[in-house]
Amino acid sequence: MAITLKEVQTKNDRKEFIYFPEKIRKGDSTWLPPIYMDEKSFFDPQKNLSFRNAEYMQVIAYKDSIAVGRIMGIIKHEHNQTFNLKNARFGYLECINDQEVATALVEYIEKWAKRKGMNKIIGPFGFSDRDIQGMLIEGFEYEPVIDSATNPAYLPKLVESQGYYKELDCVIYRFPLTTELPAIYQKIYERVTSKKDFKFMEFTSRKQLRPLIIPVLQLVNESFKDIYGFIPMDDKEMFELAKRYMPILDPRFVKVAMKDNEIVAFMVSMPNIYKGIQKANGRLFPFGIFHILRAMKTAKSTSLMLGAVKPAYQKQGLDIFITLTTINSAKKAGMTSVDTHVVMENNNDMMAEMKRYGALLIKRFRVYQKSLI
Repeated sequence: MAITLKEVQTKNDRKEFIYFPEKIRKGDSTWLPPIYMDEKSFFDPQKNLSFRNAEYMQVIAYKDSIAVGRIMGIIKHEHNQTFNLKNARFGYLECINDQEVATALVEYIEKWAKRKGMNKIIGPFGFSDRDIQGMLIEGFEYEPVIDSATNPAYLPKLVESQGYYKELDCVIYRFPLTTELPAIYQKIYERVTSKKDFKFMEFTSRKQLRPLIIPVLQLVNESFKDIYGFIPMDDKEMFELAKRYMPILDPRFVKVAMKDNEIVAFMVSMPNIYKGIQKANGRLFPFGIFHILRAMKTAKSTSLMLGAVKPAYQKQGLDIFITLTTINSAKKAGMTSVDTHVVMENNNDMMAEMKRYGALLIKRFRVYQKSLI
C-alpha cells in the first residue's frame, strides 16, 4: 500500500496527531501515555508560548487511509541565532515498525528543513530542553520514568538506518534507598545546615510553595544558560509553567535554600506516578484523576524533576542539603528508590556525583544528528 503524508492543519488533524501513539501502544506496559489535557495545550500554538519565534511542521503518515505514523519538525530561530547555528529539530516521532513509514516521515521533515535553509537536523528534541528529549536506547526492562521518552525498542533502529548518528546521550540514574551513603555526606549536611546566614526550607502545603515558583524559575534561567538546548523563559512562560505544575507538586518533595531573601538552591521531585497515568490512559476525567492521586500515595520511587544551585554558591555543599533531604522524604514516604531526571552525559560533575552516591545507571537516551548538506 502506498504511503500518503498529510500536514496537520485543522483541529481534527491535530487531534489525530495527539492521539495517534495510543493506537499502536495502548496496553504496552513500557509506554507511558501523556496527560492528554496537557498534550492538547502543548500542541496548540494559541496556548503554548514556545511556538513563538519558531517554525514548525506536523505530519501524519497514512496507509490505506489508516494513520501509521507521525512526526514534528521545529526550527527555533532564537536558539540558532544565539549559537550561530542552522539547525532544525525533529521530535514526537511515532510509527509502526515499518522502515518505509519511518523513512517517509523523516525525509519529509528533512526536505522541509532544507527549504528553510537549515544545514543540520537533530532529534528527538522539542522546543527546549524542558521538553522530552532523546530516544530511549537502553533500559527498556525498567519501568517508565515520568517526563522521559518511552519509545518502542524498534524505533532507534529505524532512525539510525537513515544515516542518523549520536549527537548527545542523556541518562537516568537510580539510587536505591537501601544504599548506605558515605559518612562524609552527613558531615557536609550538618556543616551546611548549621550556617546561620542560610535559611533551609521544607514544606507541607502547596500554599507555601506558591510565592516561590517564579523565583525558582528565575534561578533556572541563571543556572541553566549554558546547558545544551536551553532557552531562557520570559515572564509569560514562567507563569504558564507555574500554572501547569502547581496542581501536581507534592510539597514533601520540594527543598529550598535561601540567603538574604533570595533562593540560592532548590530541588523539585515528584513521585513516579506512571502506574496511575497508565491506569487512567492519560485522561484525568471522569476517573483518571483518582488513579493518579492514588499513585502519588503508593509510588515506590520519586524522580528528581528540576534542581539548581546559583552559580555563585556552587561547591558549598548546598547540593548535599537538597539531595539528602529528598532522600529522607522518600524514605519517610515508604519509597525504595530515587531516580534522577535525564542527565546529559557531558555533565561531568553530576555524573561523578552519581558514582560517589553508588547510583545505578538505568536508562540511556540518544539525541541523533544528521547533516543536511
